[in-house]
Amino acid sequence: MARLPRIYVKNQPQHIIQRGNNRELIFVDKQDYIFYLKCLQETSKRNELNIHAFVLMTNHVHLLVSPQHESSISKVMQSIGRRYVQYFNYAYERTGTLWEGRYKATLIDSEAYLLACMRYIELNPVRANISPHPKAYRWSSYHCNALGVSCEWLKHHSLYRQLGNDPEDRQKAYRALFRNRLTRETIDGIRDATNKAWVLGSDRFQKKIEKLADRRVAPLPKGRQKKKK
Repeated sequence: MARLPRIYVKNQPQHIIQRGNNRELIFVDKQDYIFYLKCLQETSKRNELNIHAFVLMTNHVHLLVSPQHESSISKVMQSIGRRYVQYFNYAYERTGTLWEGRYKATLIDSEAYLLACMRYIELNPVRANISPHPKAYRWSSYHCNALGVSCEWLKHHSLYRQLGNDPEDRQKAYRALFRNRLTRETIDGIRDATNKAWVLGSDRFQKKIEKLADRRVAPLPKGRQKKKK
């Protein structure tokens, strides 16, 4: 199946997943996580890519970002890919690729899915039974978004800022969102859209992006359509 072309809309959030080759480890030691975040911080600033949420799992990475230029995401992922692989191969005396092909990405309908996608990302360690609560997992943006831990390079989306009049109110409101579980439909929708490069959003949003991108942005309805009389 041919790869679908990437979709770019300035400042429109995208959910990104990058996995280790054959689901192998890409983080082994504490220093690995620190170095990856350093790479992400430096190259996202240089290429004007706003980072809203992230989680670093042992064998894959989730990012929620808003690109300011068409090349913002690709340049950031390429830069991290090269720099981190060099570091990792040297540190663990290995050679060859570290990543499972190119990164996967989906355009997000901000109004409908942005906060849900942030929770989806930061709840990854809980779903993986690594941590009982996102606050107990060190390598995610939950500590910045929900607890106010300083992270100057993380850029809060306007919808996040609307949660309250000041940082404490926003953090409190954001923590409250985690009292309710994400539905299975939401989880599956985010996964499916990201893995297959579809657009995640309402029908109206999908039609708008389809027109801009000049390609199909959602799967065809299942089953054969009835013929019109």
